[in-house]
Amino acid sequence: MPDPADPAAPQRPDLHPSAAVRWLLVAVGIVATLVGIVGAFVPVLPTTPFLLVAAACFARASPKLDRMLTGSATFGPTILEWRRHRSIPWRTKLVAIGLMSAMIAVSAVFFVRPWWAQALLVAVGAATGAWLWRIPSRDRPPRAR
Repeated sequence: MPDPADPAAPQRPDLHPSAAVRWLLVAVGIVATLVGIVGAFVPVLPTTPFLLVAAACFARASPKLDRMLTGSATFGPTILEWRRHRSIPWRTKLVAIGLMSAMIAVSAVFFVRPWWAQALLVAVGAATGAWLWRIPSRDRPPRAR
């Protein structure tokens, strides 16, 4: 259990007072988790944003599901980094952008035929990559001069 006096400890919001809203948040969190897991294997579908949505839902609805997700060796460190510092680890960011770029290129060249759909795919990928690039990384190595 994180120490509430520690400023670096992730702050978990209180549970929502409405049982109906908590059930809805759990349902949305489960769907977001499943989509995030699928996104790890499907081109163009991101993983991290869906898992962050799931973590936000579980934090307000189910401490047990929140602990399961944040305790995951695969997803937990990234979620906790986001909660503590609103940042994504540098390596995670580079891998995400690299894999997303490769999958978009393969999809645009081999699977999407109309030129406008290829352009749309590349535009969405570029916008997503730019958004991801702008998220801070606390562990970014210093720039070479």
